[in-house]
Amino acid sequence: MTQKELEHQLKVMHKEAFLWARQCCFYDSDTANEVLQQVYLKVLEGRAKYRGNSTVKTWLFSVVKYTAIDLLKKESKFSSLDMADISRLPNDTSETETENYEALLKLLPERQQEVLLLVFYHNLTLEEVAEVLNVSLGTVRTHYDRGKKKLKELIQDKYAYGR
Repeated sequence: MTQKELEHQLKVMHKEAFLWARQCCFYDSDTANEVLQQVYLKVLEGRAKYRGNSTVKTWLFSVVKYTAIDLLKKESKFSSLDMADISRLPNDTSETETENYEALLKLLPERQQEVLLLVFYHNLTLEEVAEVLNVSLGTVRTHYDRGKKKLKELIQDKYAYGR
């Protein structure tokens, strides 16, 4: 793939890449913008090279994920979700569907969140998710199954008790 073709692919996937970066940065848009800027610099300067071993989207999402991890570590913001204050859903009755979905997903373990976001929101296959997260397909399948079951329980609980 030529540099021009790669740049075109990056433009086409920009919105999805931003959303994935935002999800990798605990839904912080400013940090996601910084991550995406670093990713584009890595690609344009040749520090991140697409070798054709996977789809461009899978490769790009991997670069975004590891760039986000590096940035968050540098900023000393990296902490597991277990330590974050995510024990309650927002009480505001005017919250949007996006906020509902984010709040419910934040209740899942980090790996389950990542797998479900990549499969349902970014339309990746389980094999592609395994590549992006650099884990085995069996691990992805386990987190996918557990995450779906837990999310179903959370949704049922939310609507059974009216929040």
